[in-house]
Amino acid sequence: MIPIQIRPDQVMDEISTFQKKLTTGLQNLADADDIPSGVTPKEAVYREDKLTLYRFQPSTSAVQNPVPVLIVYALVNRPYMTDLQENRSTVQGLLDAGMDVYLIDWGYPDRADRFLTMDDYINGYVDRCVDEIRWRHGVDKVNLLGICQGGTFSLCYSAMNPEKVQNLITMVTPVDFHTPDNILSHWVKHVDVDTLVDTMGNIPGELLNWTFLNLKPYQLMGQKYLDMVEVLQDKDKLDNFLRMEKWIFDSPDQAGETYRQFIKDFYQQNKLMNGGLHIGDHEVDLSNVTMPVLNIFAEQDHLVPPDASKAMGKKLGTKDYTELSFPGGHIGIYVSGKAQKMVPPAIGKWVNERTEK
Repeated sequence: MIPIQIRPDQVMDEISTFQKKLTTGLQNLADADDIPSGVTPKEAVYREDKLTLYRFQPSTSAVQNPVPVLIVYALVNRPYMTDLQENRSTVQGLLDAGMDVYLIDWGYPDRADRFLTMDDYINGYVDRCVDEIRWRHGVDKVNLLGICQGGTFSLCYSAMNPEKVQNLITMVTPVDFHTPDNILSHWVKHVDVDTLVDTMGNIPGELLNWTFLNLKPYQLMGQKYLDMVEVLQDKDKLDNFLRMEKWIFDSPDQAGETYRQFIKDFYQQNKLMNGGLHIGDHEVDLSNVTMPVLNIFAEQDHLVPPDASKAMGKKLGTKDYTELSFPGGHIGIYVSGKAQKMVPPAIGKWVNERTEK
């Protein structure tokens, strides 16, 4: 065995270099500006309870599609992931593709929202936002773009209200919650959700965030911080890092009754696949989704494995079903450079081909 040779002069050089980098990095950190929650100009056009419906300023350089698109984001985390920075904005990409873009910001639920149900969110809030957009534009139908849990909500909404949806786009959207590679589903299957909700009321965002981080503990809670000294040397990289950290830990609480039904009906009983899903007075039957559907999934998604999303193709009633596979992960599909070149233009092209001029 060759002994490890450590030269004192090399050790001192490494310590000195590390200290210089740390000093520079701490100064860059002190000089960092506040991190905005979204960058594309927008205006609030409708408010209800904690919810705000935003319309983004349309692009003047693109031919405008006459049918607006409504982005329905997940209740978990915040929707500004779709508009993180100037050169990493799914929203801006859609505007550049000629879309008139609206987005639902769910806000931060508190104890007053403890008893909000999925019926309140989908047949209440989403439906009234859709009606507001239909009224503003004088159209019968809108395009829906659902993301992650928001995609599942959008699928359910489209099944219950097909007469209001022109085209449906889903991104990293789970449908089959019992695929073998779904680690989160394996964990959640055995949670006593009734005791959890009855005890806590609303589910703290910090608890859910801790769960997601522990799906990849070394990468998400260790390695990135070991690399941080190098990141701190570059102001642009530091800004990118801080934007992601802000979003990751900006985790709203979840309304207790909605969380109860979502875990039970989707993660534990897989009702979108097995049938028997009821939201309010409606039974959700995916065969009623007859409008064109574009399903976008990420090949390295650890939260929504591709097979969990692709399963929808066998359940829908539409004759116009398209899949788009993105070579990346659950977050990269919004913010990576590759995603900006690939995903929003593909959505714009697909929608424009299915819109009556």
